[in-house]
Amino acid sequence: MILLKTEEEIEKLRASNQLVSKTLGELAKNIGPGKTTLQLDKIAEQYIRDHGGIPGFLGYNGFPATLCTSLNDEVVHGIPSDYELRDGDILSVDCGVKLDGYFGDSAYTFAIGSPDPKWMDLMHNTKESLFQGIKMAKTGNRIGDIGFAVQHHAEKAGYSVVREMVGHGLGKNLHEEPEVPNYGRKGSGVKIRAGMVICIEPMINMGNRHIQQDEDGWTIRTRDGQPSAHFELAVAITEREPDILSTFRYIEEVLINR
Repeated sequence: MILLKTEEEIEKLRASNQLVSKTLGELAKNIGPGKTTLQLDKIAEQYIRDHGGIPGFLGYNGFPATLCTSLNDEVVHGIPSDYELRDGDILSVDCGVKLDGYFGDSAYTFAIGSPDPKWMDLMHNTKESLFQGIKMAKTGNRIGDIGFAVQHHAEKAGYSVVREMVGHGLGKNLHEEPEVPNYGRKGSGVKIRAGMVICIEPMINMGNRHIQQDEDGWTIRTRDGQPSAHFELAVAITEREPDILSTFRYIEEVLINR
């Protein structure tokens, strides 16, 4: 069942998504060669708790950390570790919080030092595909319109779209209906209605779309070892334009000033 949100609930979701966004901005100040992903995880947990939130991922279905940190050929759900970031890596950081009973969820792929320009192009295209999808998140459209927009943008540039991992509804639960695939046909799927809140999160591979799971039971990586990028924002559906509840602004203010 799809739970439509009231204006009051959407404002609570905005607050939780802003906290997620600011947490990722705090991480942007600390990400770089020599830092471990476990250090980043501790920074995020402390920041969330200091601002009245609860880490949304920690303990979720047994997940052991505050962040999902996915390196290079890892697509999503990487577990923070003692791995020291190196110049040339790319790192997807996915973060969730619970604030006043509502969840926030956002992800951003960071360049560590100076990655291969082809990897940078993958990241740029993945972020663009997210915003192409968001444009379609309008009353009267269907979920397939979002997926089609993401898929068309990514595949036109020669990349492939992960099929098994999808976006989702967001509210008092971290994952709610409907599922929001990053592929689809125009005019297909659930009708988009005002009051829905969804997370759109393209996971785009440089090589083929196929993935596999590590023995840790969490980490998803590309089967061919090629890099993958991941960006995510939460969007409330209104009678007008999509209302983007989370933002990359705090991250990009830091990165621009480096």
